[in-house]
Order: sequence, then C-alpha cells, then structure tokens
Amino acid sequence: MLNPSEEIPISALQHWIYCPRQYALIHIEQLWAENRYTAEGRLLHERTDGGLAESRQGIRILRSVQLRSSRHGIYGVADVVELHGGIPFPVEYKRGSPKAHRADEVQLCAQALCLEEMFGCTISEGALFYGKTRRRLIVALDDTLRHLTLDAAAGIRACKASGQLPEPKYVPSLCNRCSLIEPCQPRLPHSARNVSHWFARAVTSPGTPE
Repeated sequence: MLNPSEEIPISALQHWIYCPRQYALIHIEQLWAENRYTAEGRLLHERTDGGLAESRQGIRILRSVQLRSSRHGIYGVADVVELHGGIPFPVEYKRGSPKAHRADEVQLCAQALCLEEMFGCTISEGALFYGKTRRRLIVALDDTLRHLTLDAAAGIRACKASGQLPEPKYVPSLCNRCSLIEPCQPRLPHSARNVSHWFARAVTSPGTPE
C-alpha cells in the first residue's frame, strides 16, 4: 500500500501516455487551457455523468463512480460502470474516434484495476465509447495493457521525484491538438524556451529579484 501523497489521479495516466510533458504542465505546473477538443470532451462527460443509476435488461448501470486502488495508488471517477451479474464492466466515453496511441485504453485499464480491488474480482474487458463513431470499442484488459498502465504510474512517480519537467518533443499529430501548445512551446529551440519560461515566471511573480 502506497502513501496517500503518492496516489495518482487516473486522468494523469492518460495525460502521461499522450505526452509526459502535457502531464507535467497540468498536474505539476497546474496549467490548463481549453480548446475545441477539450470543450467537446467536457460536454460529453457532463451529459454522461449527469444521469442516475438504472437497470436495463438485467444490467445495473452506475454513473460517475468514485474509484480508488490502495494497492496501485491510483484514484479517479469512471463515467459508467455496468454490473453484469455483479461483475463490473467499465465504459469510458470519449469524443472523436479511436486513436493510434493507447492513452484512452490506459485510462480504462486503470479504472478496471480500481474496480477489481473494490469488488474483489477479475475484469477481463471494458469498453470505450467514441462520440464521433457512436460505437463501443471493446478493450481486452490483457497483461500488455496492464503493464503499460502500471509503467505509466511508475514513470509519473519518477518524474515527480526528479523535480524536472520532461523536455518537449514536437509531434504534429499530438501537439497541434493539445490545448497547452502555447505554454509548452514545443517548436522553440531549447535555449529560447528557457528564456521564455523564465520571463513568464518573472512577470507573474511579484517580488522576483532582478
């Protein structure tokens, strides 16, 4: 069992897989900005999370389920958890369509790890529902995905312990969709980025020594 101060929000795991620097800017530097993609995702979650629990065809449907795993030191909220004969089946709602990276799958797997501990069971699969395709993608919670999820948690703890932000790496398919592209400045040379970061801190921090 990990110390509570070492616990990681499940959303951080998704951010880390998408981009370690994005994780650090959000969860360490406490930076946030919204763009069209984040706004659409937020609205989708608000519609999903706002409903009440219900039963359909013998399946109990729970919404906005609080999750925690003391063993793995992770916590968060599941959009939807279906109970199939008492066995939880997590369903995470996402805008857009399935992606090349595995950030969404890691988020779903982390939810399952929490549910396994909470319900004392083994969960073999869950689902990602994408708003653009309006279809569920069934995700096998196999050993490869579980290792990837726990490796992400280990990477986050190592990053926090180092006290250093991961260096940016400009990947157009990821960076151009990221709401934090401006504060991240992944296309700037390293030396220019350091000056820009120092200046931003200097002008926003009263009493900074000259």
